[in-house]
Amino acid sequence: MKNLIWILILFNLQFSFAQEITKISGFISVEGRKIQAANVHLLGTNQKTISDSLGYYSFENVEIENGRIQVTLTGFKPVTQRFSIIKGQNLNLDFDLEDNENQLNEVVVSGTLKAVKRLESAVPVEVYSPVFFKKNPTASIYEALQNINGVRPQLNCGVCNTGDIHINGLEGPYTLVLIDGMPIVSSLSTVYGLSGIPNSLVERIEIVKGPASSLYGSEAVGGLINIITKNPTNAPLFSADIFMTSYLETNVDLGMKFNPSKKATTLLGLNYFNYNQVIDKDKDNFTDVTLSERISIFNKWNFKRNNNRLFTIAARGMYEDRWGGDLRWEKKFRGGDEIYGESIYTKRGELIGSYQLPFEEKLMVSFSGNVHYQDSRYGTTSYIANQKIGFLQLTWDKKLGRNDLLAGIANRYSYYDDNTTATKEAESTWLPGIFVQDEITLSPKSQVLLGMRYDYNSIHGSIYTPRVAYRWKKNENTIFRLNAGTGFRVVNLFTEDHAALTGSRDVVIKNDLKPEQSVNANLNYIQKINFTNGTFIGIETTAFYTRFSNKIISDYETDPNKIIYDNINGYAISQGISTNIDVNFTNGLKMILGATFLDNKNVENGISERPFLTENFTATWSISYKIEALNLVLDYTGNVYSPMKLPLLSDLDPRSPKSPWHSIQNIQFTYLGWKNFELYGGIKNLLNFTPKQNNPFLISRTNDPFDKNVQYDSAGKVLVTPDNPYGLTFDTTYVYGQNQTIRGFFGLRYTLR
Repeated sequence: MKNLIWILILFNLQFSFAQEITKISGFISVEGRKIQAANVHLLGTNQKTISDSLGYYSFENVEIENGRIQVTLTGFKPVTQRFSIIKGQNLNLDFDLEDNENQLNEVVVSGTLKAVKRLESAVPVEVYSPVFFKKNPTASIYEALQNINGVRPQLNCGVCNTGDIHINGLEGPYTLVLIDGMPIVSSLSTVYGLSGIPNSLVERIEIVKGPASSLYGSEAVGGLINIITKNPTNAPLFSADIFMTSYLETNVDLGMKFNPSKKATTLLGLNYFNYNQVIDKDKDNFTDVTLSERISIFNKWNFKRNNNRLFTIAARGMYEDRWGGDLRWEKKFRGGDEIYGESIYTKRGELIGSYQLPFEEKLMVSFSGNVHYQDSRYGTTSYIANQKIGFLQLTWDKKLGRNDLLAGIANRYSYYDDNTTATKEAESTWLPGIFVQDEITLSPKSQVLLGMRYDYNSIHGSIYTPRVAYRWKKNENTIFRLNAGTGFRVVNLFTEDHAALTGSRDVVIKNDLKPEQSVNANLNYIQKINFTNGTFIGIETTAFYTRFSNKIISDYETDPNKIIYDNINGYAISQGISTNIDVNFTNGLKMILGATFLDNKNVENGISERPFLTENFTATWSISYKIEALNLVLDYTGNVYSPMKLPLLSDLDPRSPKSPWHSIQNIQFTYLGWKNFELYGGIKNLLNFTPKQNNPFLISRTNDPFDKNVQYDSAGKVLVTPDNPYGLTFDTTYVYGQNQTIRGFFGLRYTLR
């Protein structure tokens, strides 16, 4: 009897103790889909587990009342969640993981015209999501690219502040800009067309560095930028992003989704930008920044079809009125020689779309068209231009055993006319082409891509562009890729080089300009490092080499009153090495670091010379830290550039022949504590850098912009006079960076899903 009593007492004690011990369990999922093999850690203890095939996890015998559980899985953001429990009660705790925007697992299309995981693509493609660009909010895609390694927005005019995009030190005309894979921004519109694309409608931006002419044809010589817009089906019902700077620049981005019918979804976007403050902090009596009013409307439709076949169509219209110049300028002075101003009116329309044909074979018709009208006055110089581009392409996508085939035919029509003496009559060009690409899987770890394109230019004749790529995956974390290919480009100076339009210099074309051609090779290496605590490091390094023949070079030095264009009597080289490092810590700290070493040179008559406005080194960074307790995100972004050669007007020109080392740095704070809202603010250009530092002036002779008081000798050389002690003329080409001082900004985002 005594033993029975003791047994009952021990049983009751054990039962009571068991009631004090808690079980924590739940499911791990991504967008409702259960995820296997996620790592789950009860922080502060040795208890760890992984989710099973149903996404289920559990911890038995949890003895702590308050704690944190962390879930990690390669390719997804680490998630940590606090819990509080009552003794004797079990707790159910589910986790929903999100893709990590800094990882290497994105789906890309720009490298091979096929949707493929980035790590599985034989062609290296860099991907940047809206999360990246939110770290330093800007009013245009052009400005947003400033923190991407190896990509530099280059200002080309110190008055009207137009610019282009340099990739690996190559000038803007060597970069093809696409919207949803269609060549919509090119030639004349490269100067002005990158403005006004609503940031709120951008899904991601893909960048390919190096020639891609075997797939995309002309202009994809130095690389391409593909702006992928959001799928209306997956877009939020409404989004708004509004911000203003202390310069009183105001930018509004709005996006709205509608379902007009069961089979149609449409996305409407609006971008409005306004800046009308006349500011002259460098005291030259000219505007520091161009004044501008711009509106852009974007509309994209998706239609549901049988067998999930694709049908999408989008249109965009943009109008901009910008001016810069003498502080006293008004529109009544437009085109006159009384008060100097540069005034540009731009009207632009675009149409793009894709339609999958109703056959068993995967046949896709893609098309785009744009019209671009520009009415400009650069002082007394009138530049009125009209450009139309149409593009139609049919592709066939087929897998046969180890072969993944893509073949296509395309045709491009370009029309261009302007009122300059160099364009005696409107120019129409047809560019039909045919291409084929075969991606061959040699083994589970290796694949080779072979491509060939033939185009026939109605003016210059036949053009061939071959391509080869090889990818070897040593393991899941180590990948090597070797790419080689060619590129070609047909040049129209008056649609690409803003300096040729301003009227501050005469344009001289020495000979009939031949199309430029290039040969490129690059070696790409990716290394992923995953730590047991969830920390991730991704390293991507690319060595590249491009050799140009027939490169068109601009001579600013022979005659200060002229820009002389000619094909190089030799060759040009662009080579270097670029490295990107992504680091994600489990404590909320993330870093994206990049650096590029460049060696660009023109070799003519045995003499090697570095081109203007080309840096030897550039670095970028984006550092983010999330303070969970405060619902606050801190973003610190920036770039640094080595000196660049700049165009001077004479031996007496007092301006520096090279730019200094310079850096633009920004900081931003974002509050996430309100549902559906993001409140953000910060400071741009923390170091207060402007190009005038260490220079007496940027724009020469702003006191005499029409050169009325400039005297010349019999040979046309500018004379030194008491009124002109340096022997200069009015010139706006000495520019290498933005001319805005330190400034604050404040904004609000709202998203309704």
